Amino acid sequence: MLKGYEYQSEFARKYVAQGRTEALLSFLSARQLPVTDEVRARILACRDWGLLDTWIVRAVTAKSIADVLGESAG
Repeated sequence: MLKGYEYQSEFARKYVAQGRTEALLSFLSARQLPVTDEVRARILACRDWGLLDTWIVRAVTAKSIADVLGESAG
């Protein structure tokens, strides 16, 4: 990944984001973390690549969806 590089075309931005969201959903599925429709919609709507990357890294060791999304319980 080229740190700081910004894709110029909307086509590229769309498919890079789509790849990241699919990777995140795959990690969550593999870890058997339940994804509600609301969480799935939130992930699919996210176009902040930095945030998606943060969620992907957290998904590797998270014990819950709240851990992935950085939400406190309660």
